[in-house]
Amino acid sequence: MGGYNSGRRDGKRTTDDMHVLDIRKVQRDGLLKPGCSFSWQWTRGGNKIAAIDMRAETDRVQLIYRSRVNGDEWQDMDYPVFLDWTQCHYGGQRAWWRCPAMGCGRRVAVLYGGKVYACRHCHKLAYSTQRQLPDDRATGKADKIRKRLGWDAGILNLPGGKPKGMHWRTFARLQAAHDAHAEQAMAGMTAKLGVALARLEGVKSRLKI
Repeated sequence: MGGYNSGRRDGKRTTDDMHVLDIRKVQRDGLLKPGCSFSWQWTRGGNKIAAIDMRAETDRVQLIYRSRVNGDEWQDMDYPVFLDWTQCHYGGQRAWWRCPAMGCGRRVAVLYGGKVYACRHCHKLAYSTQRQLPDDRATGKADKIRKRLGWDAGILNLPGGKPKGMHWRTFARLQAAHDAHAEQAMAGMTAKLGVALARLEGVKSRLKI
C-alpha cells in the first residue's frame, strides 16, 4: 500500500485509488466511545483486501495496522489520530480527524490510507472528477439528473416525463439543467469523433490506402 508522500509522483492518483477512513461512518456506528476497540475492513468483490484495528480514547483514535510500500518489508504501524469536535446546528456534536501527517493537523472528515493515514492534501490526491474532461463531467451531471427524474440512463436516450409528486417548477429547472449538460457532452463527443476521424484519415494517407 502506498504511503504518505510515497509512490507515484506523476500526480495521477485520485481519492478513488485509496482506502478511505471516514469519521462520519465511524461516529454513526457509535464507535468513538472511549475504550471501544474495533476493526475496519475494505472489500472488493466480496473479498477482504485490507483491514485496520482502531481503539477509541477520550481525544484520539489509535490506529494499528501493518503496511508496506512498493514491495518493501511489512512494517507495524501504531499511532494516534487526534479528534476535534464541533457543535451541530440542531444539537449534538460532529467529530473530525486531525490529519496526523507531520506538519499538517488539518481538520478533515476523511483520511486516505497509505503508510500513514493522512488527508487528501498530504497525499497530493485529486478528486476523480478533476481528472475528467469537461464533457465527461457534463455527461455525469446529466445522468445524475436523469436518475433523479427516473429517466433511462444515458444522454442518447429520449427524455422522460415529470415524476409523480414533483413540482412543475422543480421539473423545469432540472430539465433545463439536464439539457444544458447534455448539449455540452454531445459537443465534446462530436469534437472527439472529429479528432479520431482526422487521425484515421492521416493514417490512411501515410499508408496510401
